[in-house]
Amino acid sequence: MATINSNFLKLKAGYLFPEIARRVKAYTEANPDKAGRIIRCGIGDVTEPLPSAVREAMHAAIDEQGDRATFKGYGPEQGYEFLRQAIVDNQYASLGISADEVFISDGSKCDTGNILDIFGKGNVIAITDPVYPVYVDTNVMAGNTGDADEKGAYAGLLYLECNAANGFVAEVPSEKADKKADLIYLCFPNNPTGAVATRAQLEAWVAYAKANDAIILFDAAYEAFIQDPEIPRSIFEIEGARDCAMEFRSFSKNGGFTGIRCAYVVIPKTLTGASDTGERIPLHQLWSRRHSTKFNGASYPVQKGAAAVFSEEGKQQVAELIEHYMGNAKLLREACLSLGLEVFGGINAPYVWVGCPDGLTSWEMFDKMLGEAQVVITPGSGFGSAGEGYFRISAFNSRANVLEVCERLKTLIA
Repeated sequence: MATINSNFLKLKAGYLFPEIARRVKAYTEANPDKAGRIIRCGIGDVTEPLPSAVREAMHAAIDEQGDRATFKGYGPEQGYEFLRQAIVDNQYASLGISADEVFISDGSKCDTGNILDIFGKGNVIAITDPVYPVYVDTNVMAGNTGDADEKGAYAGLLYLECNAANGFVAEVPSEKADKKADLIYLCFPNNPTGAVATRAQLEAWVAYAKANDAIILFDAAYEAFIQDPEIPRSIFEIEGARDCAMEFRSFSKNGGFTGIRCAYVVIPKTLTGASDTGERIPLHQLWSRRHSTKFNGASYPVQKGAAAVFSEEGKQQVAELIEHYMGNAKLLREACLSLGLEVFGGINAPYVWVGCPDGLTSWEMFDKMLGEAQVVITPGSGFGSAGEGYFRISAFNSRANVLEVCERLKTLIA
């Protein structure tokens, strides 16, 4: 008899974003006359065209595939050298990272889930709350948790509450805490709250990780949106991080690659974990083995397009995209503030995190926005119990749509 991975049965009914899509579909079927009015500010999907530098590079790469002399078949699983070196030269030039510590993939969502393959059972997993759902769900699938309680919190996870009092930046656990974290998920700029961590806050986390032989899984997918020069863009800007952290980055939001798929993870060769016998094993070699076994590499045209992000034309065009989306974030943030709502994010991140008015729950606010204003937002409770009472608005949209959303908010909440 073939048995299943019963850990999947612990998962809540549906992943957040498919559930949003289901509710929107049900609404449009029941209200076909309003379907054309719907503006989607829920899922953080980009809306603007790929930069021309990227498109041109991908077209050229496709043409290469049409010539036997330049045709490319299987590429290196870890990524082509031209892209790995471009990443180091442009993102990590002064941080001591080498090209062979960079692994190209098809998305940070995949990487942050797949990374669990190289870690053993019994690790204490620290998760911020609210949090990007993939961190939680992939740990459930991997058998690192017990069952969920009535609030959706899973036994076995170490939840680090983020709230208005701490600016939605998790505090380092007290030395007197019952559990010491072994794996720590940190995401800055944060999805969903838009919060960023200061240098001092990241230094505290690195110090904690080193003191407790823990590993930080640092998701920096939104680093390109940081506007404040004092805010670190990489965990490797913090002294000692090479010995206790790995970093995930993506081309999805800065380069518009959500539909093209390309990302990377940086794993320093100095980063180690313990075997069952206590031997220190470099995580770099484990991930390289896993990557080579389970992944055939991102496609050559996609990697050429990603490398073009770092060309002079590409840098300028990406900067224009960032300016566009952050302009949207500013408008959404100011609109919510003008209505007397509690607002976070939208300054160094493309997400605006807003307190629900009139004591509404997150899903009640979702239904109100959809039903009365035909605007799709993301309910905060979908990111964890600490997200209850908040909702997220994505700035990934056209300027016209964002201006319209601002007007509908005024009518809805005034």
